[in-house]
Amino acid sequence: MNEKSPISILFVCLGNICRSPMAEAVMSKLTEQSGLRDKIYIDSAGTSGYHQGELADSRMRHFGQIRGYQLLSRARQLEASDFEKFDYILGMDDSNITNILLLDHKDKFKNKIFKMTDFCSTSQADFVPDPYYGGTGGFENVIDILEDSCASLLDKIKQEHKI
Repeated sequence: MNEKSPISILFVCLGNICRSPMAEAVMSKLTEQSGLRDKIYIDSAGTSGYHQGELADSRMRHFGQIRGYQLLSRARQLEASDFEKFDYILGMDDSNITNILLLDHKDKFKNKIFKMTDFCSTSQADFVPDPYYGGTGGFENVIDILEDSCASLLDKIKQEHKI
């Protein structure tokens, strides 16, 4: 049997404990609901290794759970090998994008790198803000932005890959 390998998406933030694991959870739920779970592989990483091996921030897990998301992944750091493994690499803000591009020493993978908010269709956001040092409203805002942008990203993928 000659099946195509899954389309792969990597969500990236600074520490991989708030925004990128939430994006991973949102996209996982959307692909499950769309019947595309076997066709799309989803992961997340951080540009730093500060929280490597940790679960997502407890506040992000709490607010995610309220909306029906489970954040089960463990933080890991972005690696150069991720450029070969993933079809789409999405940074949450300009700083993340800069750090992702710095790891692409030969500018070989620029066509795979996007800012998450490039896919916003209803949210008026230029970036996904880091809620780590803010209040509870910041976590809700992050989920709002990610639900919007993940839905649009999934539409783009379905259209581009005819799935």
